[in-house]
Amino acid sequence: MAGTIEARIKALDLVLPEPKSAIATYVPFVHTNGQLLISGQLPMKDGSVAATGHLGRDVALKAGQDAAKLCALNILAQAKTALGELDRITQLLRLNGFVSAAPGFADHPKVINGASDLLVEILGDKGRHTRIAVGCSSLPLNAAVEIDAVFSID
Repeated sequence: MAGTIEARIKALDLVLPEPKSAIATYVPFVHTNGQLLISGQLPMKDGSVAATGHLGRDVALKAGQDAAKLCALNILAQAKTALGELDRITQLLRLNGFVSAAPGFADHPKVINGASDLLVEILGDKGRHTRIAVGCSSLPLNAAVEIDAVFSID
């Protein structure tokens, strides 16, 4: 039975994607001491990376924000797999956002706002979180954005 969080996702006309398996030697999530840690999620859609390249060169700001939203949906998909029910989330504690950025690009926080804003919209006050938004020279599979998350859970 779908809970409150899943009802919000549906009301926003969004669908959680199928969670992806790890592409290297790590696990997609870990439960420990009342927390759920989700490994970095790429902007995957229909089995491929939806936004590739560098912000400020190959990828426009709006496309980067949309990529961050996809990362957020993939984070929630992993959380649902880990927990069975998204309503077990009591608080989103932290997002770590990585932006593949061309030299001189400085709008990393605006890119990661795509994920932050969506998660607050879906989770309400439980979605308010701490965060970093950093630029880097490249990401796995040439993704434009990668985001990981830490949740407090019941």
